[in-house]
Amino acid sequence: MAFVERSKALMPVFIRLCIAAAAALLTPPATAATVGTIDPVDLQADLRIALDTIERLHPDLSHSVTKADLEQAAEKVSEQLTRPMTQDEAWAALAQLNPIMADGHLFVGLPDWRGQSAEAIRQGKGFFPFEVSLDGDGYPVINTALGGATTPLAGRRILRINGQDARMIADTLLARAHGDTLAFRTALVSQRWWLLHWKLYGAPSSYDLVLSGSAETHRVPAGYVLPAVLQQEASFERLFQCRVDADGDAQMTISAFYWEDKERFYRFTQDCFAQMKAASTKHLVIDVSANGGGDDDMWKQGILRYIATQPYKHGSTYVKREKTGEITEGMIETATQPGVDEPLKFSGKVTVLIGPLTYSSAVLFSNVMRDYGFATISGTGNAARARQSGGVQQLTLPNSGLVLSYPRFVLDPPSGERSPFFLQPDAAPQQ
Repeated sequence: MAFVERSKALMPVFIRLCIAAAAALLTPPATAATVGTIDPVDLQADLRIALDTIERLHPDLSHSVTKADLEQAAEKVSEQLTRPMTQDEAWAALAQLNPIMADGHLFVGLPDWRGQSAEAIRQGKGFFPFEVSLDGDGYPVINTALGGATTPLAGRRILRINGQDARMIADTLLARAHGDTLAFRTALVSQRWWLLHWKLYGAPSSYDLVLSGSAETHRVPAGYVLPAVLQQEASFERLFQCRVDADGDAQMTISAFYWEDKERFYRFTQDCFAQMKAASTKHLVIDVSANGGGDDDMWKQGILRYIATQPYKHGSTYVKREKTGEITEGMIETATQPGVDEPLKFSGKVTVLIGPLTYSSAVLFSNVMRDYGFATISGTGNAARARQSGGVQQLTLPNSGLVLSYPRFVLDPPSGERSPFFLQPDAAPQQ
């Protein structure tokens, strides 16, 4: 790789790379407030550390990208690291590797972006004023005001933002997003538009927008409320919902398989299944369409104990990078036993609703529900691989403070089959 060979204090570049690699393990994590601007040689060092870490510690890089394609993409990034950069600028450069790596668990990310965003709001910084989704032509379409409040502009396509073509802006954001597929990355950019637009285009106090249906320019003040995704992640009631109807249908919305107080989640699901038993529910829809994953025990203990009718495994064959650095391959041998004496056992029809943001542990959950016949899979698929990586590790790059995430294992579905390649709905029954 052709790195920029500039010295700092006359220290040879290869020595500085070695020192930087060691510092990655010893230095406290850098933040946007502490890194200031980063010299080109230090940016190059972080890039090399990221690549070396991926190639040395990923259990099966070919799961999502070839080494040659990754090195070629890194070469293009390296050519851009020729001037001092802020942390945001460094992320904008290094994050161009993310779509190439094509795995939601393998990416260069911003450190504590949730905390930074909440703090920015507290300090009076505003973000892009709308929650949006990208349409089929790649334009952002207004859903709500930032944070979820209604707006009379809902449904309008945004054509230009501050004089720039909105579709080109969307392409720029997508070029830094991580995830298995374009469909996944599109959904992620839609959800985090406010964040990515801030990091790439700054945070002005107002935005000049040209919307579909009119040539008029709308000047809209920035939004000064917590974005919807951050509100949802902080609220148990928004993440987890149960609705039991009198007509025999019920819906359980599980938007994450993580909550710090797991016992609260287990009480929630127990209560929901108790309501279903009292109402003689015949059909349960479990909505994981916005579930990005978490801990497997959340769905094993919180959901499968009430549904499973036979022993099940959460996967089959795997390849794993041990902490010693050795790669091992094997088969999951231990099965989880169903709760045969569970008084709230649900015996009706179950449908699992998936979407473009269904990922990680939520994919494993969906695989189990499908492969053991516990449920029918419905919704929108072809966004995440059925064969999932996991066991995410993180490394703070020492000079920029950016975070490299990478997996420790890759796991096949319980069936052991690699077809279909992507998680997708079951075929509709023929009439």
